[in-house]
Amino acid sequence: MAVRQPRYSKEEFAQRGDALYESEVRSQVEEGNHGKIVAIDIETGAFEVADDILPATDRLFDRLPDAQPWIVRIGHRAVHRFGSRSLKKSV
Repeated sequence: MAVRQPRYSKEEFAQRGDALYESEVRSQVEEGNHGKIVAIDIETGAFEVADDILPATDRLFDRLPDAQPWIVRIGHRAVHRFGSRSLKKSV
């Protein structure tokens, strides 16, 4: 298995990924894919959509073995959620 190394700082990686998602990818994937994962190569703009992170990134690496993937959960601010879903008070 190849060891992939990031070629960008964390800040540049995030900036490139967010910019590509907003300018090119979002309009192509948003409808009908709410909650799914999109893996975007921050160098080429190529992307793959799947239900989970591993299938999306695996398919992207199959197409582009040297990809630098940025991961987005479609329709959400974050890929993962931490903590409880609601803040109900206990009685």
